Amino acid sequence: MLQDLMTGFSIYLIIEGMIPFAGPNLFRQSVVRIAQMDDNSLRLTGLTVAGVGLIMLYIVR
Repeated sequence: MLQDLMTGFSIYLIIEGMIPFAGPNLFRQSVVRIAQMDDNSLRLTGLTVAGVGLIMLYIVR
């Protein structure tokens, strides 16, 4: 199980690293927009992303 968690985390880091590498200007603009979001919108976005991830994990497994 630990190996599966480490594999998943490794894939996450690869994807997260590719985003600023592929488009640094777009990434920078996105970070500025995220920083300007109010707390409730940011929480809702985080909850939505986590929910989509859980649904995808349930479908894959």
